[in-house]
Amino acid sequence: MSLRLNLRQAALAVVLGAAATIGGALVFEHVFGYVPCKLCLIQRNPYYIAMPLGLVAAFLPPRWTRVGLWLIALIFLVSAGLGAYHSGVEWGFFAGPSDCGGGAGAGAGNVGDFLNQLQNTRVVSCTEAAWRFLGLSLAGWNVLISLALAAFAAKAAVDKGLAIGR
Repeated sequence: MSLRLNLRQAALAVVLGAAATIGGALVFEHVFGYVPCKLCLIQRNPYYIAMPLGLVAAFLPPRWTRVGLWLIALIFLVSAGLGAYHSGVEWGFFAGPSDCGGGAGAGAGNVGDFLNQLQNTRVVSCTEAAWRFLGLSLAGWNVLISLALAAFAAKAAVDKGLAIGR
């Protein structure tokens, strides 16, 4: 059995995949307590750009939906590059940014609040993977997910839709 997605459905599928990925990152952060480093937060930006672009593209005429899918594919190639860089930093292949620390910033408040935040803040280095599955850190998984989303968007743009399955 084969499933055929039109351009609008393909754009929405990419948005859904991106939203699920960001949702997963937020679950790791807010449920499991993994504090993101600077590079982790930067890797989210392409998703934050691609999701609204995909939503808009889904409701444009087909010609412009294809343009939107090409832009999304490009955005996710950049995302894969960011993930590859972060993975390389974790493996020691590249030097990370000198200012890479915890993702939780100190908010405005009095000195007592600031001292309390300093005691409770856990600094996260970009050079250490907080979690690995099958040998890949979250940055490594971002590379694979981003490449898959880029390929999906590009294939849908080329084929004016997408056939899934046989």
